Amino acid sequence: MVVKGKKQTVLVSRRRFVLGLAAGGVLAAFPSIIHAVPSLTASTITGNAPELSGKVIDLVIGESPVNFTGVVRMATTVNGSIPAPTLRLKEGDDVTIRVTNNLAVPSSIHWHGLILPYQMDGVPGISFKGIMPGETFVYKFKLQQSGTYWYHSHSGFQEMTGMYGALIIEPREKDIISADKDYVIQLSDWTDEDPMEVFRKLKVRGDTYNFNQPTVPEFINDVSKNGMSQALKRREVWNKNRMNPTDLSDLSTATLTYLMNGSTPMANWRGLFNAGEKIRLRFINGSSNSFFDVRIPELKLTVVQADGQNVEPITVDEFRFGPGETYDVIVEPKNDAYTIFAQSMERSGYAKGTLSIANSIDAPVPALDPVEWLTMGDMMGNMANGGEHGSMSGMQGGAMDKGTMKHGAMAMEHSKHGMSKNPLSIASTQVRHANTEYGASVDMRVDTPRSNLDDPGIGLRNNGRRVLTLADLHSLDGVTTQQEPDAEIELHLTGNMERYSWSFDGLEFGKSTPVHMKHNQRLRVILQNDTMMTHPMHLHGMWSDLENEQGDVQLRRHTIPVQPAQRISFLTTPHDVGRWAWHCHLLFHMDAGMFREVIVS
Repeated sequence: MVVKGKKQTVLVSRRRFVLGLAAGGVLAAFPSIIHAVPSLTASTITGNAPELSGKVIDLVIGESPVNFTGVVRMATTVNGSIPAPTLRLKEGDDVTIRVTNNLAVPSSIHWHGLILPYQMDGVPGISFKGIMPGETFVYKFKLQQSGTYWYHSHSGFQEMTGMYGALIIEPREKDIISADKDYVIQLSDWTDEDPMEVFRKLKVRGDTYNFNQPTVPEFINDVSKNGMSQALKRREVWNKNRMNPTDLSDLSTATLTYLMNGSTPMANWRGLFNAGEKIRLRFINGSSNSFFDVRIPELKLTVVQADGQNVEPITVDEFRFGPGETYDVIVEPKNDAYTIFAQSMERSGYAKGTLSIANSIDAPVPALDPVEWLTMGDMMGNMANGGEHGSMSGMQGGAMDKGTMKHGAMAMEHSKHGMSKNPLSIASTQVRHANTEYGASVDMRVDTPRSNLDDPGIGLRNNGRRVLTLADLHSLDGVTTQQEPDAEIELHLTGNMERYSWSFDGLEFGKSTPVHMKHNQRLRVILQNDTMMTHPMHLHGMWSDLENEQGDVQLRRHTIPVQPAQRISFLTTPHDVGRWAWHCHLLFHMDAGMFREVIVS
């Protein structure tokens, strides 16, 4: 529903939307608003987001000055705060959220992970036209779930310039997770640069912000430790394929400042507790482009919820999560103070805060872990571990029979995998590369992917700490269903780092056609990562029930991280007819083309 302001309402057609994507990426139609404002002092609310509750809520999108680095910039804010206000709602309620856009450009709000009618999903050009300047859009939907979620803009680079907030839905019945205190910990990344300029630099040179590339001194040190032959061999395959073993993240502290609840490490967000209390920490990765490895030294983390869904409690020292993911943990402090430490995956910096019994007490801040190179397993999957079938083809021109898949821009639907009585009881393991993967938009293809879920990822393997993996997580009984699928779709996550092009099956969004799903059909989706970066994949409007290697559903998610050379599968049931978005939640990857429309009919 749109309440028209003084400005004329403008309809955004799919054609215009696609043309905007093809011309400059998924977000190019909505220009960035960030710019220097040297004459202002920072006045945006940061550090502790205001909390709003009730069945009717008013939100106002605007601009506010911020100063995270010593330079004042304009940010995109909701009700004048970063993060945006925390919305604390109740499962089962029918809510009305009135959103007014005071910007000079279109805006939107997407309710990340919520099951709702597609018209309320908040993706311009897909589910609605967006919120035009001067307009108020009224979101109305019933809360069908409980847990920790979040909301953010799906327009331009507004998410990167501050437009994100927590969304807490209290369960209808008594919460089975008990705690004495409850804190939201929302992590994000900020740049003083115009995000469009950052994106332009990446398109010119994909490793612009990678300051961890191999150096001559490192080579000399490697020679002294392992010998000339081993040092050369270690670099040979990377040089041959013009790839970088430290290419873990597009951005780093070369341009980013990492924030915890809108606070820099120096500002040090703080949560107070009393001795003997049990604390619930709701971690939300609201960043645009950053994976974080989170730990609280000397304090165990008991994970009780993932992506808003209760899980069997699992106690760990550390977890990694990407943009869009959430984890709820329980901690029971014994000391007077602890540091909440969230280092970026590429090890260039960190966000941090403090849990303490008083404002005057702090805890030591650990050093960043060392930078690690990607492994052959990250590049070649099982082939690096002695796999006998196939190899990695297409590494800058490798050969392969291009007739293995002829579906072109369409996702492939299988009806059988062989002579099994129930051919869809387990996900297909036969790798099929689309014809469209053989082109300038793809610089590698993996023929022997790994499908294990027990890998914590590069930089966390064998680090001496107990690190959470997807294999550790199991939804509580009744959350998921073991209903078998009657169809299967396979899509590959593809890219070319030198061109900074990201896609599904080698097709950027502007060149692709929608993925079609049938209403209420139980469907298996296979995602294979043919790149060396981890992609947090978010399918709007429906749950993703992750399968293990044995074909058992073990975990319900709304955002699934797919590691390099990994092949995962999940089941989904599209309960709501409509048009939905499906994309990598690394903002620049989405903008560069790793985005598809899904039509449920």
